Amino acid sequence: MNSDSKIYVAGHRGLVGSAIVRKLQDSGYSNLVFRTSHQLDLTKRDQVDAFFEEEQPEYVFLAAAKVGGIMANNDYPAEFIRDNLMIQTNVIDAAHQNGVKKLLFLGSTCIYPKLAAQPMREDSLLTGELEPTNEPYAIAKIAGIKMCQSYNRQYGTNFISIMPTNLYGPNDNFDLNSSHVLPALIRKFHEAKLNNTQTVEVWGTGTPKREFLYSDDLADAAVYLMNTYSGNDLVNIGMGKDISIKELAEKIGNTVGYKGEIIFNTSKPDGAPRKLVDISRLTGLGWQAEIPLDDGLGMAYGWFLEHVEKNTLLTN
Repeated sequence: MNSDSKIYVAGHRGLVGSAIVRKLQDSGYSNLVFRTSHQLDLTKRDQVDAFFEEEQPEYVFLAAAKVGGIMANNDYPAEFIRDNLMIQTNVIDAAHQNGVKKLLFLGSTCIYPKLAAQPMREDSLLTGELEPTNEPYAIAKIAGIKMCQSYNRQYGTNFISIMPTNLYGPNDNFDLNSSHVLPALIRKFHEAKLNNTQTVEVWGTGTPKREFLYSDDLADAAVYLMNTYSGNDLVNIGMGKDISIKELAEKIGNTVGYKGEIIFNTSKPDGAPRKLVDISRLTGLGWQAEIPLDDGLGMAYGWFLEHVEKNTLLTN
């Protein structure tokens, strides 16, 4: 990409998209195009076609998606598979129809089998059953990967797919009904601290292990790979180390300054027992993460206080 290349970031206000926009702007890319979901509904093919015909972007970061934690995936499986299939199908095909030079598709490590060998290699895709709690979302993302690969094979496009591990950072979703585990715990511990609540409940046993990557690291990797990598092989993006949910909860409690007790509700689902990605392909391409979890948690909590808690107080 050149500094004046026209770049479309789909989903520019979300956790991933906003981080990519920050990285692009900080790196001197000045010709960025965006649309809010109210201005452009990516599930509507006619709107997507009209946008691409009008703007003619050269590069596309496809970060728009319907995402959520265990509760949201369990409650709205039809929306998770339907909306994601429509968004990515419309954008990927419109990119091909309008001669986009390169597209980067953001997937998720939930594409891998529930019992995949750890750390999860890219070639473990489609070798076993998926985790039931987010299967509809995972199937949609797998379809997006295969769509990019198929267009490359048949039409000679340059569409690449990256699989980020669990992400967190600015513009995360802190809604307790739909968020992922890390932002949900930040909010739970913060509110327990404010209300002097003696206990905080965490879903599951606390034993599953997860890997967490700060969104600015993911954005750095995405821009790096957009500029340096072409191929049909998907690429995992992660830290290369994981942590148990129990340890995560304790770290977040310490970050927030919560002094009470953490209890685990074992009647709630754990999800996959472990999700650590093999990053040897990524490091072989010359990139590695830089933001340690402890530092990232402090920055994420600071953003929460400045944006979420501040707005909450203003509306009360």
